Amino acid sequence: MRALVTGGAGFIGSTLVDRLLADGHEVVVVDDLSSGSEANLAAARAAAGDRLRLEVLDIRDPAVTACVADARPEVVFHLAAQADVRVSVADPVLDAEINVIGLLRVCVGAVEGGARKMVFASSGGTIYGEPAPEALPVDEHHPQRPVSPYGVAKKVGNDYLFALNELHGLSFTSLALANVYGPRQDPHGEAGVVAIFAGRLLSGEPCTIFGDGTQTRDFVYVGDVVDAFARAGAPGVGDGFVCNIGTGLETSVNELYAAMAMAAGVSADAVHAPARAGELARSCLDPTLAGKVLDWTPETDLATGVAATLAWFAERDA
Repeated sequence: MRALVTGGAGFIGSTLVDRLLADGHEVVVVDDLSSGSEANLAAARAAAGDRLRLEVLDIRDPAVTACVADARPEVVFHLAAQADVRVSVADPVLDAEINVIGLLRVCVGAVEGGARKMVFASSGGTIYGEPAPEALPVDEHHPQRPVSPYGVAKKVGNDYLFALNELHGLSFTSLALANVYGPRQDPHGEAGVVAIFAGRLLSGEPCTIFGDGTQTRDFVYVGDVVDAFARAGAPGVGDGFVCNIGTGLETSVNELYAAMAMAAGVSADAVHAPARAGELARSCLDPTLAGKVLDWTPETDLATGVAATLAWFAERDA
């Protein structure tokens, strides 16, 4: 199979590229390298040779449509995005240009190039808005009422994919991701807390927890997330579904810090700072549907995942 991965030089994208190449596929990466890095693809390039090609291109550029079409991929994995909720609030136009217009330019290229399917990285942490505590873990039947421009763009992305399927027969699966963490994570944005803690713990610096640390998130390991993407790309698997990709488990920031400090051999307590305005108190996704339609379940527990993440950061900084 020939696959195209937008955002393929990033944290999740490059890990997906590794998986697709290991499965024997050809891969074209489209990435503007604004947050991704060619270093993330170095090992893959060395091992895969001409089975991997990188096109340095912004998905907002009209040329991306021809780039995708000319690649003639069977499946397009769309991970390129403006992924910071705070940036979307500060500049919603920029967010829409990347996350809506950019998506459409890629989708049109997929249609013109005869692609069978789009697999879309949506956001389970934002498309459902602020669910009531009794609704957790949230399943896919929960109303989608996003309260940030980023969440709105991800919801709109799902709507566009449905429409393009109806109009052009372009199949899709949308993966509503929880808080993804693991090796190669960029320590920016809400989900970057694991990377931020890893860097500070390994360098002997204090870690800061905003608020009392009881706020919860659903932390899912990047290897498990990539497995969901790979499964969703298979013919006839998950077609037309929006699937939550999470663990179904809430982990507080205090619990996360304790697990990471233990793994790093650090006994110091975290430093607390005032809570950040607008931060969700709790977030957790029910992955039951993904188990049914993708035959996917998360395999990596938090202790194993944070140990692997710390080991990667330690080796990188050695």
